[in-house]
Amino acid sequence: MTDGTPVHNAALIPWLDPETIIAAAGPWALLVVCFIVFAETGLLIGFLLPGDTLLVISGLLSHSTAAAPNGVFGVNVWWVSLLIGLSAFLGGEVGYLIGYKGGPAVFERRESGLFSVKNVERTNAFFQKYGGLTVILARFVPIVRTFAPVAAGVGKMHRGQYTLFNLVGAILWGFGLTMFGYLIGFIPVVGDLVAEYIDLILLAAVGGTALVTLFHYFRERSKAKRAAARGEDVETDAVEAQALVLDSEVFERGPEPRHDGDDGDGAARP
Repeated sequence: MTDGTPVHNAALIPWLDPETIIAAAGPWALLVVCFIVFAETGLLIGFLLPGDTLLVISGLLSHSTAAAPNGVFGVNVWWVSLLIGLSAFLGGEVGYLIGYKGGPAVFERRESGLFSVKNVERTNAFFQKYGGLTVILARFVPIVRTFAPVAAGVGKMHRGQYTLFNLVGAILWGFGLTMFGYLIGFIPVVGDLVAEYIDLILLAAVGGTALVTLFHYFRERSKAKRAAARGEDVETDAVEAQALVLDSEVFERGPEPRHDGDDGDGAARP
């Protein structure tokens, strides 16, 4: 990764010095990443977070450099990947329990920057198309990966089946994407950039996560306000919430067969 070339100094400001940034991050950096991954599937606000990009960057930052001999997180990439994968799994289990214990009432809320019934409907459409495999596939689809565990819990998907699919999804997504990020760091050009600009990459990861989260929040909040101003129904009541509950048979079937004219979103075209 590095031939001893000094790490790029971001600026003359002392707190922007690479060693200062990395030392301040330390074990807290990995803890924050794990919490973000957990929140993406364990909490209904997780759809605001940029999980995929963060996992790849976490893999890149696990490389040894002059400023961080053991990587930004201070531990081997295998531990980084395993802990991120575990966080993804636990998040999925908590999301399922929230849905299972809360039932349809989980969906009874007002449209806001943190909730949109359209997100639930989009998730339900995935289940209708892919059945129980949605729990695995949803890991790679923003928004859907946040609501899939809750939808599965509300619909009382068989716990054993859900946990198995959740484990497979967590391994493929959490562990897999992190290792993928680490492996692309061995590409000479990429490796040299990481070694020289690791401080800027770390800043971009932190700042980018915050900016993307705020952007999604205010965009969703603005949509809800505009809908309310138009006089639209922006509150899901008990009857509407019950209509969002998936039938248990949906979880038992496999993906729907693709038909001629199917454009990939599950709808047949003439």
